[in-house]
Amino acid sequence: MSDEPLLGPLEAARIREGIAAAVIGVPEGLADSLEHDAAGYLRLVDASRVGAEEASRLLREAVQGARAAGHSWETVGRILGVSRQAAQQRFAAPAAPGAPTGGGPGSPERRILSPLTAFNEMAALDEAGRDGWHLVGYGSFFHEVEVSGHPWEHCRVTLSSGGRHRRMEAAGWIPVGEGWFPWRYYKRPLGPVKES
Repeated sequence: MSDEPLLGPLEAARIREGIAAAVIGVPEGLADSLEHDAAGYLRLVDASRVGAEEASRLLREAVQGARAAGHSWETVGRILGVSRQAAQQRFAAPAAPGAPTGGGPGSPERRILSPLTAFNEMAALDEAGRDGWHLVGYGSFFHEVEVSGHPWEHCRVTLSSGGRHRRMEAAGWIPVGEGWFPWRYYKRPLGPVKES
């Protein structure tokens, strides 16, 4: 892999423009208020803070996704313009939980599927779903599933899929969490679990 940027200048400019447009365009009336209201600039600071926090979260999740796809800390650091050690210190996720969790007596049993990558997680969820386990949480290299009395199907779609998310929910798909950039995960119950 060369030291050349992976995005071209036009792509980078479009991303910057999109972020700026969201920061200034999403808060109701913010752009217009900047012409006549000093308080509008404080709203702009707050909107920029939210944008920066979200960009930071997306970067953390993108780095974890690259690691889950098999890329080394050296490669990630090179793309970020920092050393391997600096990338690892800043972005290394805590280890996946090792033991099944639960909510106390009487709560459904939970377990951790790990280690997972972007390339094998859906197969692991398919297998778990057939056995009556459904997704309840996730993180870098793991999914947490909970047992139920029927099989489940799982899917993931990119966060940029706009209207597709509403159509999926209308078709009975249940979103799980807020998403793990660049994915949003869904689950849907099927019929009763078949006895083996």
